[in-house]
Amino acid sequence: MKFFLTSLVLLIFHTAAMAAGPNFVWIIADDMSPDTGAYGLTEVSTPNLDRLAAEGRRYTRAYATAPVCSASRSAFILGCYQTTTGLHPHDVENPQPLPPRYKPLPDLLRAAGWFVTNAPAPDTVRNGRVVTKGKTHYNFAHDPAKMYDGKDWRKRTPGQPFFAQFQITEPHRPFPIPEQYDEAKLKAIQIPPNYPDHPLVRRDWYAYERSVEMVDHRVGIILDQLKEEGVLDNTIVMFFADHGRPMPWGKQWLSVEGLQVPLIMRGPGVAAGSVEERLVSLIDLAPSMLDLAGLPAAPWMEGKAILGREFPERSMLFAARDRCGDAMDRIRAVIEPDALFVRNFQPSRSRLNWSGYKEASYPGMPLMRVLNKDGKLNEFQAQWLTPRREELEYYDLKADPQGLHNIAKDPKVADPMAAMRSAMDTWIYTSPDRGAHGDPATEPPLSAIQRSKRLDYERIWKGRLNKSQPSDAERVAWWEKSYGLPAQNPIP
Repeated sequence: MKFFLTSLVLLIFHTAAMAAGPNFVWIIADDMSPDTGAYGLTEVSTPNLDRLAAEGRRYTRAYATAPVCSASRSAFILGCYQTTTGLHPHDVENPQPLPPRYKPLPDLLRAAGWFVTNAPAPDTVRNGRVVTKGKTHYNFAHDPAKMYDGKDWRKRTPGQPFFAQFQITEPHRPFPIPEQYDEAKLKAIQIPPNYPDHPLVRRDWYAYERSVEMVDHRVGIILDQLKEEGVLDNTIVMFFADHGRPMPWGKQWLSVEGLQVPLIMRGPGVAAGSVEERLVSLIDLAPSMLDLAGLPAAPWMEGKAILGREFPERSMLFAARDRCGDAMDRIRAVIEPDALFVRNFQPSRSRLNWSGYKEASYPGMPLMRVLNKDGKLNEFQAQWLTPRREELEYYDLKADPQGLHNIAKDPKVADPMAAMRSAMDTWIYTSPDRGAHGDPATEPPLSAIQRSKRLDYERIWKGRLNKSQPSDAERVAWWEKSYGLPAQNPIP
């Protein structure tokens, strides 16, 4: 009898959830800044994302909590900062189960009756292979087979609400090398002034933008699928990226380029053509969905529901960077509507702090060192390669929206900077910030991680140049040849 009553209660609860809806779709790009037509970038063709913005709401001040995949994804799937949960290092070697109090968003919605899926974007091919698994890349141990009901939301029970995640691998590196270049688009690219306007940089940026166009293509396929199944108008569609673009001063850095992301929503209750300019964090997405589903926000969630009756006015957001693969660093940031404050806890580590991932896949890394050695960077660009970083950085985002000019030593900003530093200290203490103690004790020593990553780097270059430790000039020449440029310093 007890079993029967329990089953009946669960059936009633499940039926109520199915009737309530709505459906949710997350379309997540990998490593992308707000680089679409709707965000003002004219040399890219993004008709599907632009249409999504025209039919919904575009957020102009959306930020990731970390400038790297696994830390950011661990945060937004739980709705709280990765530093609070101890999931702050990128690419943990020995992921552990979540403490019992925490449950990722898919678990919460699935328990409430939603059909939950995770899949790659349709027809995704990566490195010549069809991608069959949807990316999770969380820093906690999890079983996708238990977290998700499958890959295809269309296999749900008729009428059952669903939460479908679509993972788009672009524009994560490696970018497909273009076979030919549209000279007008190539010339139109606005290279930020902290990068050298070098032919290799320009072609690498061109490849990134073409990869963004592939993101748009995949978004179109997903929207068409929803429309064909007759559920598009009853579905909250959220498009965003896990962090900013994969360029030397973007990904892995607490910069505007590394943290600011596109965020576009469409669906019931979302005003068409609307623009939201107030601060939003990716950890706001999970509590927003729970609120729309009629479920309470989980007690651990630090994000706020942004689609309810009242928008959560906030004066600031926080962000953090810790170990990224083999590159150890600790940086914290406070983001206000008109300012970005950054504290480098290890300023002795330069922005050229060795990253095997970046040195293998970013042509700009060896190129900038070569140009700097030859005196071919201007004074502003060369500042980004100094052996030490300033401990404190302050950017006036009203005057300097790209956040490139550090004015922390200007007496005029002493008071607002002191207030932001105080807020950061309070957040670090009260959250609490588990990154203050480095990696979790379950992780291998840093030296072991660095040895392993160095071997990966050497294998990659051994395959490319038959030389496991090529010079910067040799690597630049390889990249120039790959991008169809005449090598300035040909490989011997």
